[in-house]
Amino acid sequence: MINKKEFEDIRKELKESEEKRESVIRKSRDIIMLSKQIIYSAQRGDLKKAEELCADIRKAVGEFPKGYCGTEMESVAVQEYVEAVCFVGFVKSGKLLARKELGAETENYLLGICDLTGELVRQAVNAAINKRYDEALKIKDFVAGIYGEFLQFDLRGGQLRNKADSIKWNLKKLEDLALSISVKQPMED
Repeated sequence: MINKKEFEDIRKELKESEEKRESVIRKSRDIIMLSKQIIYSAQRGDLKKAEELCADIRKAVGEFPKGYCGTEMESVAVQEYVEAVCFVGFVKSGKLLARKELGAETENYLLGICDLTGELVRQAVNAAINKRYDEALKIKDFVAGIYGEFLQFDLRGGQLRNKADSIKWNLKKLEDLALSISVKQPMED
């Protein structure tokens, strides 16, 4: 004999799990979109708008249901959140926010920091274009500091190792920019 109640309970459980998963996917998309808006606003100097959006994204991340939902979207969204909020934090204070301040798990925090370095390259290039050379050089030093910290990890493969390698390439771009600035600056004086 088949226990129909058992299968009814399983169907209910699967339906609830799928609804939870879909909710996480929707919320993840919203967070990813917010992170892009935060970075866009901060890069254009609209820190008021960026800070308002930071409040929104923090709230959205805090609303993720607890537990595994069968999707990697939540992890990607948290990485984007870390990247965006840390970018605003750097623009405002020149400092890197701690994972505890963000409520992020270690791997998502580190992956978000790796992505942050790409946004910092854009910020440095924009600063150099606008002849804010000190700002561009400060960003280079900041990324060099991040790179130095990552060198002390024993990363043996996987997504974190691959993204950590991107810090090295972003630092190389910044070093090339710094060289261009050092060659150009004496000519302008």
